[in-house]
Amino acid sequence: MNLVRSELLKIRTTNTWWLFGIGALVTLAVAFLVNAVNANFSLNGGQDLEGVPAEQAEQIRATASEVYQAANLFTSGQYFGLLFVLLLGIIVVTNEFYHQTATTTFLTTPQRTMVVAAKLVTAALFGAVFWLVTTLLTIPATLIYFGVQGWDAHFGSWDVTRAILLNLLAYVLWGIFGVGFGVLIRSQIGATITAVVLYLVGTTAANLVFFLLQQWLEWDWISKLAVIVPSTASTLMISGTELPGNPPQWVGAAVLIGYAVVTGAIGTMIMRRRDIA
Repeated sequence: MNLVRSELLKIRTTNTWWLFGIGALVTLAVAFLVNAVNANFSLNGGQDLEGVPAEQAEQIRATASEVYQAANLFTSGQYFGLLFVLLLGIIVVTNEFYHQTATTTFLTTPQRTMVVAAKLVTAALFGAVFWLVTTLLTIPATLIYFGVQGWDAHFGSWDVTRAILLNLLAYVLWGIFGVGFGVLIRSQIGATITAVVLYLVGTTAANLVFFLLQQWLEWDWISKLAVIVPSTASTLMISGTELPGNPPQWVGAAVLIGYAVVTGAIGTMIMRRRDIA
């Protein structure tokens, strides 16, 4: 616990955490507005399904439910929120090398595994805090919006509660990803830029590749493999209902947990063997 408190102090005494916090709140507001417009469009039957392929029409009908739209609004801001948590996890590690405090840290605590574990716990805690703050804002906003529209937000139903809780899991796991990423790329600037590019561009590129393969080979199951992309798995986790043609929510959770275990283990092994001096 002393190591965790030390890691928390390192972050709190820099401008990083509140800059990321402001960024997360701004993107949350934009995401909630966009999701609210989409909910209004979907729940008022705004899309004509004539001529739409059967499977795609099924998916659209599944999203045009109060449960799905409520879960989407309750978890607004996840996409960019996870990016900020990822970057914060990276900084938990790379700050040591950027400010040249790594040697002092490991001389004070020679058990490197304990140091890495403290960093993993710290990143997970920050992820949980980001989730808590954003959720405390989206819950009343969603209830008010749905109340004004005359819709039932199904708050307290298992489908909606599950989406909110899995959103917490996503925030925690992405903090752990950040620590593993920071261990692999010690340069703070290099790790940050690489993470942003992979998250924003890599996700779109990977989903496009799976789509093109599915169209080329005409194997419908290929499109389901997109769940192995971490950000896609995160989005799948928080859907309030199971969407036709998509894996169930637990698959997304399993994928993220697998990534977290692997990155945490690899990060620990690398840090134990790496020359810090």
